Amino acid sequence: MHTCKKASLLAAALLLAAPSVSAVAAEQVAAPAAAQEQNFPAIRVVETAERELVDRIMVTGTFQAVEEVYVQPQVEALRIEKLNVDVGDMVKAGDTLATLSEDALILQKSQLQANRAKAEAVGAQLVAQLVEAKANEAEAIRQAVRAEKLEKIDAVSTSQAEQLRASATAASARVNSANQAILANKADVKVVDAQIADIDLKLARTAVTAPVGGIVSARHARIGAIAASIGNPLFTIIRDNAIELKGDVAEGDLLKLKPGQPVHMAVAGTSAKVTGTVRSIDPVIDSTTRLGSVKVAVNDPAQARIGMYASAEVIVSDRKVLSVPLTAITAEKNGSYVRKIVDQRVKLTKVVTGVQDGDFVEIVSGLGAKDVVVEKAGAYVRDGDRITPVFLDKTASN
Repeated sequence: MHTCKKASLLAAALLLAAPSVSAVAAEQVAAPAAAQEQNFPAIRVVETAERELVDRIMVTGTFQAVEEVYVQPQVEALRIEKLNVDVGDMVKAGDTLATLSEDALILQKSQLQANRAKAEAVGAQLVAQLVEAKANEAEAIRQAVRAEKLEKIDAVSTSQAEQLRASATAASARVNSANQAILANKADVKVVDAQIADIDLKLARTAVTAPVGGIVSARHARIGAIAASIGNPLFTIIRDNAIELKGDVAEGDLLKLKPGQPVHMAVAGTSAKVTGTVRSIDPVIDSTTRLGSVKVAVNDPAQARIGMYASAEVIVSDRKVLSVPLTAITAEKNGSYVRKIVDQRVKLTKVVTGVQDGDFVEIVSGLGAKDVVVEKAGAYVRDGDRITPVFLDKTASN
């Protein structure tokens, strides 16, 4: 009887242990599946996110003057007597840059004034001669009229009457000649006056003045040299001290440029950061180099010098766009692709890219916000592979 009781207790224990045996069996079946799950390759992934991306165009070139004004003497063959400015001086429009000698012009003016006085004296004589000629004309006409009356009554011969009429005609001719001589004399006086006015203008122009305001960038004038309009100018002025960067741009970027776009320039060999704006874009490109030209106005000319080399960034746009790391993009013949993760599987997805800024590139189409892609396109995964995503930024996966 004691033996039967032990057998009953053992049977009850086995019945109670039966569920545990089933659970152990289930765990043994599930274990290989979990191990297989954990053996998927761990691949780094990122989420698409909106970022501030700046669209830049790179430009390289040299600084030059926006406009250079050449100052030439307006009076020839005069000696340079005085210089008032040198290279680097700021000048205003109308400032006297140099003074030419007036000696030769003053002498010419004195001679012309003497000629004018002489012409006026001759004119006075001609007026007196005109008065005399008019008096003689009046007497000759009176005698001719008297002779005509006497001829009718045969008091004088016909020949005498004709002679008196001829004398009257000659007297009238002398009056006309005197009038013409006076007019010619007046014309001579006007010519001399014009010559004197020309000398006065030349005397005024012995002061070589600045036609515009700006900075003197070159000076070829030397004291004692003879000023001439042929050859090097006496002075070169950078109008308003305005300088610009003339740079080359790839033809593919030329159409993105517009006047007024901000530009950041780095001057070679210095730490200066120069700012400016796009001033103009050349309408044609070089058929050989396939480059176009752009001119960038410099905001602060004191930060650069003409001839300096600089590289510049033209800011085309600055906006918040959907983006992924540049490393996530695979470029192929038929477009750009990313490896999108859907239910832990790799899905090769075609995308359209836009602005590239540093390590990130804009996704125009093909992905949405919070989509997960393989962080490095070079990872050894193929379309359809299962992976274990590893987020670089834990907050991005939440």
